[in-house]
Amino acid sequence: MRRGRCPFVHYVKCVALRYTAERTGCKLKKIAAVICNYNKKEYVAECIQSVTESSFTDMDIVVVDNASTDGSAEHIKNRFGNRVKLLVNEENLGGSGGFNTGIRYALEKGYEYVWCLDNDVLVDENAAEELYAFLEAHPEVGMAGSKVYHMEDPDYVQQFGIDIIWDEYCCEAKYHGRLEDGSMPEVVYADAVAACSVLARTSVVRRIGVLPEENFLYWDDTEWGYRCNLAGYKVASLGSSKVLHSMGAKKESENTFPLYYAWRNWIRFFMKYTAAERREDMCSAFLEGIFDVVYNDLYLGEENRAKTVMFAYDDALHGRMGKAEKGKIFPVVHSAQKLEALLAGKKKIRIYANGLEGQAGRFAEIIMDLGEKQGKSFDAKILEGQFTGKNMPGQEICSFTMTEDIFLLNDLELNTWYVDREGRILSSEEDLFLVLNREYSRRMFVFSQKGLFMHWTDKIF
Repeated sequence: MRRGRCPFVHYVKCVALRYTAERTGCKLKKIAAVICNYNKKEYVAECIQSVTESSFTDMDIVVVDNASTDGSAEHIKNRFGNRVKLLVNEENLGGSGGFNTGIRYALEKGYEYVWCLDNDVLVDENAAEELYAFLEAHPEVGMAGSKVYHMEDPDYVQQFGIDIIWDEYCCEAKYHGRLEDGSMPEVVYADAVAACSVLARTSVVRRIGVLPEENFLYWDDTEWGYRCNLAGYKVASLGSSKVLHSMGAKKESENTFPLYYAWRNWIRFFMKYTAAERREDMCSAFLEGIFDVVYNDLYLGEENRAKTVMFAYDDALHGRMGKAEKGKIFPVVHSAQKLEALLAGKKKIRIYANGLEGQAGRFAEIIMDLGEKQGKSFDAKILEGQFTGKNMPGQEICSFTMTEDIFLLNDLELNTWYVDREGRILSSEEDLFLVLNREYSRRMFVFSQKGLFMHWTDKIF
């Protein structure tokens, strides 16, 4: 309970709102379905349509448009008219800020429940009714989420609740990637549920607060669910409430936008909630992870990703939250320059699978695509085992050998060019230097940063 807030005052306010609504002939409905949208005109229209077809009708639809530039607001007005309450933000407040605009509207109007929905979901006709019935029957549960399936592959589960893995300082989507075979439980209790479909009691929201708006994007629903648990309420997911969710928006494609928010808010969450006796271990674990990502990106020539992760780390430490400042998000650049140089003048490419046939096949496709773009025709063949000869300069034939991780190799003779599952290639003395010095560099990075990390964690939280 926030200081200065009186639950009785909120109760009286809600009763007054409902009494006024009933006297004027406009009975307040049970649920406000809040859909947050940004530049997904077609997706959000289909989402709204699916909600209008719900079996549960004691519900109003509230769409929050985050200052879209694709004509979303006009499209919604034209298609749905007064069937939808449209709230338009003057600027993009991110997922958390957009949802909060609708959640605050629901709190102000006195709805009993708020149903948060991403704009790229399609809801089953019984999804809302099942969530509502469950919460009505289980007063100990503060919020309940749907069972989420992949829009692009609806036989597989995307997530069915979220658990926080404290020993590894991460979170895990329960049952992620599982084929729907009817064997999963009907009700799953977890630390959180995804905000792509979650029904929350407004009485609980008044206690735990709205979504952490400072996140802008990512980890906001995880923290919201965790707060719910901390307040003494359970968080559930229902197998009988089903939605389809597209994950296309989550993929890093053109820029490092999602990378920044994922890392910053991930670090910040564990800074806030890790127990004092585990903070040193938490800081070490994050620093090792940050180093691995940055070192890997630099090895691959993807400097922009490395820069974004370091900005995210620094902002998490110093509490610079909200929308990222300019100069911290960069274009994603996947350079093939190294591979192009290795293939220059080569005609016959021999790829030794070394027990990693799938990886060898994908690498062969990369080579063939590269040759096609350059107007070349490579004779690329996949062979079993490991290469036992030696790549010789000036020859038209070269070999690549697949390996799990170049940083774990024992063979450092450079007779063959190694390629690992991350696409890293070991082919030169410079590469060898980076491989041999990685562990020492990691220890130096962790040592130089840990005191700083712990200082800011202790000082702020």
